[in-house]
Amino acid sequence: MLKIGVFSKLSRISIRMLRHYDEIGLLEPETIDSFTGYRYYSETQLPIAERITSLKNMGFSLAAIIEIMKNFDNPEALSQFLAVKKTEVMEEAEDINRRLILLETTIAKLRKDETAMTYSVSLKELPERYVASVRQIIPSYDQEGMLWGILMEETASLQIQDGEPCYTLAIFHDGEHKESDVDVEVQKSVKGTYPNTEHVVFKHVAPISIASATYQGSYDKVNEVNEAVANWVKDNGYEFNGLSFCIYHVSPYETSNSNEWVTEVCYPVKKR
Repeated sequence: MLKIGVFSKLSRISIRMLRHYDEIGLLEPETIDSFTGYRYYSETQLPIAERITSLKNMGFSLAAIIEIMKNFDNPEALSQFLAVKKTEVMEEAEDINRRLILLETTIAKLRKDETAMTYSVSLKELPERYVASVRQIIPSYDQEGMLWGILMEETASLQIQDGEPCYTLAIFHDGEHKESDVDVEVQKSVKGTYPNTEHVVFKHVAPISIASATYQGSYDKVNEVNEAVANWVKDNGYEFNGLSFCIYHVSPYETSNSNEWVTEVCYPVKKR
């Protein structure tokens, strides 16, 4: 029999951790002296200790290791545990690689331009929504307000309830900047179901991954924010996967002070 100190040295597991393993039922001593309380292990437990260390090195939690040890003599069950962990580790590796790319591209940009972080771009998912939508050809982008006027006027009698959260956004269907006759759609997320009106269509919109940057101020800044997001997409291993749009978190509807407007410029993306 081996005292806990000796077993600790042979197994390369600290005494503190061996006591913890005992407490959670992962690796209990062969015997405990009823008078002194000393823990004693046998040499046959060294392979078990080695298995635990090996599984820890693979990234398994102690709770998972307890379950695995119960099935260690079942090759099929063990293989399944390992396959699941392999998938998790691969996903973690992809996430770490994505972070490295973000860091490298941001560092490179800062070396060229100290203002590169003025607009912070992030990757997120816009959830599935049920929306009230108006889409028309309008004279120019600054005439977008007419579409919101149509939406508000034609839905006033319906007493629609805002979605939670309530996304109000404009989608630019031309796919490129135009000087006139632009194809624009405005959407507002709502709760409940409603009948279509003359120009307002109610519909479900699927979730979508986006790269976006949020800024505060007038719409004069939108072109440079667009450029910042588009550059981020190209530099970080993504490609465009749909039409760009803007989410209006604080719009002229809430305040006439353009310095208080909050706009999120969004590009649907997918991994290149």
